[in-house]
Amino acid sequence: MVQYRRRFHGLANAILWLPCCASRADAHASEQGFVLLLPTDIYITAGVASVALTVLLLAVLPAGWLRGLFRPVALWRWHGAARARVLTSCAAFLLLCALVWLGFDGPRDPLTNPLPLAIWTLWWIGLVSIQGLFGDLWRWIDPWHGPVTLSRWAFSRGPILHLPARLGQCCAVVTYLAFVIVLLADPAPSDPARLARYVGGYWLFTYVTLLVFGPRWRLRGEGIAMLMRWYAAVGLFGRHGGRFAVGLLGWQAMARRAPRGGAAVFMLVILGCGSFDGLNETFWWLDLLGINPLEFPGRTAVVTQNTVGLIGANLALIAAYGLAVRLGLALAGVDMGWRSAFCIFAPSILPIALGYHLGHYLTSMLVNGQYALAALNDPLARGDSLLGMDTFYVTTGFFNTRDSVRLIWLCQAGAVVIGHILAILMAHLVALRWFETPRQAVLSQLPLAGFMVLYTLFGLWLLAAPRGL
Repeated sequence: MVQYRRRFHGLANAILWLPCCASRADAHASEQGFVLLLPTDIYITAGVASVALTVLLLAVLPAGWLRGLFRPVALWRWHGAARARVLTSCAAFLLLCALVWLGFDGPRDPLTNPLPLAIWTLWWIGLVSIQGLFGDLWRWIDPWHGPVTLSRWAFSRGPILHLPARLGQCCAVVTYLAFVIVLLADPAPSDPARLARYVGGYWLFTYVTLLVFGPRWRLRGEGIAMLMRWYAAVGLFGRHGGRFAVGLLGWQAMARRAPRGGAAVFMLVILGCGSFDGLNETFWWLDLLGINPLEFPGRTAVVTQNTVGLIGANLALIAAYGLAVRLGLALAGVDMGWRSAFCIFAPSILPIALGYHLGHYLTSMLVNGQYALAALNDPLARGDSLLGMDTFYVTTGFFNTRDSVRLIWLCQAGAVVIGHILAILMAHLVALRWFETPRQAVLSQLPLAGFMVLYTLFGLWLLAAPRGL
């Protein structure tokens, strides 16, 4: 490992002298080279200290202050627009159909074809981030709601089968894991034609299951819908008491009733998948697999390893979180079932998952967002200028200066640290609500706070670690 690290330092120093835009791959290489030259140890220590200090402050601050912090402010009365949702959903479906068609018949280059850029950049990075920061935009552009509603109006019938309640949210966990396996372990997830088959197949599968099982499938079986629903619970804007309201990130999750066991596990899976998305690129992981990170053989060589690693990372995270909750109950001497405690504290994981999503994908968004804009300007790569940008060039110059890379890395680290601080605040508020005394609340949070402090260290290490992909 030390040998690989030294070789990477030498390679990084050489890359710093390359021309600004020598190739598409050099942008990330030079950026990571600068990150390795930054005093990341100091930044990581400061981030972990900030999270630990939050734990200490909560032990002495009055409980009323924390309750007021998550109290929303009502803005105006909320009026639903069911018919408008059908129209916007159908429009999203038609756009998705056009993208799938472009996946089959458009340019073969993933950085030119609109489908990979729309799915992996605009949707997976951009829209998921907006959903978590601002609220439930997905309910308006869900590409299934409109077609399913129109189908039911046309055939005048409801669900055909009843989804067994004993399954809980297991189907949602499975479908979401299948999506992440495609993202992380598939040999070519950005190949336009391959991705078009995945997207079209998943849409058709979800459409059929919604017709067969009805809305219950969206609530219990559709992983993307559940991901969006729980990320929306972190957002600033939402509904409260029939009114449109705004509050601190996480206020909606605090206002909801405790999730069931399957939903609680799903929240841990969101974090586990996001963490492994960063871990599987590091020198540490590739060294564990016996692969020279400077001679990476390609994704085909690690399909099985990444799939097993993804599942193993989620199981380890769930076990560690469950152990922290159990130890907290034992320290506080609270007569509460472990399963109930696991569920009521699970929403506090969501800000951590969102923070890491923002931090991990920021650099990709800065570059691929430009490619997406260029693809919208010329979707068929025929020299069109639909947006009036005749001479638009993708730039990666911000990866080639120390100051800009430092700013980017600090934004990434800041997202991770703020996510952990919000998680600690939310978990402590839950403890104050469910336990009889503030002392019990503080004691119950010590193991969970330790878990979050260590996870802060892990998340920041992932951002600073050298990558082999």
